[in-house]
Amino acid sequence: MKNLYLIACAVVLIFQSCKTDDDCGSCFTPPQNFVFEFVDADTKENLFTNETYDPDQLQIFNTLNADAEVNFVFIAENALNLVNVNSIGWETETVNLKMRLAGNDIFTLYVDAERKDGECCSYTEYNEVKIEGSAFELNAQTGVYTIFVEKIW
Repeated sequence: MKNLYLIACAVVLIFQSCKTDDDCGSCFTPPQNFVFEFVDADTKENLFTNETYDPDQLQIFNTLNADAEVNFVFIAENALNLVNVNSIGWETETVNLKMRLAGNDIFTLYVDAERKDGECCSYTEYNEVKIEGSAFELNAQTGVYTIFVEKIW
């Protein structure tokens, strides 16, 4: 009888340790932001830091959505002068953003984003990301795209 009791306790403990949806706790995995630095292609100077352009001269449009304007955050803190687009990837979507600076088209950003449900959390997988119209570099550690702007002034 004692062995039967021990076996029953072991079975109960094994099944209690199994993973359930409640074991995940609260989980929130936002999509990765797209952050850009605009620099002079020749001097490599940030075009906002050297005051060639003003942040008010930047416009972003989604050409797949009747050229609807896209919100962005301009990060001026510590003279970083970066552009953060944080609206992509919250749902499965395809976007084609046109970046315009002082009335001139600088580049387009094409993103095919897929929102997926994982074992515990949902997350975004980027199936394709393309930048066309300007040379660029991606810093894999910071996630910042440096966009090399040819002189247009």
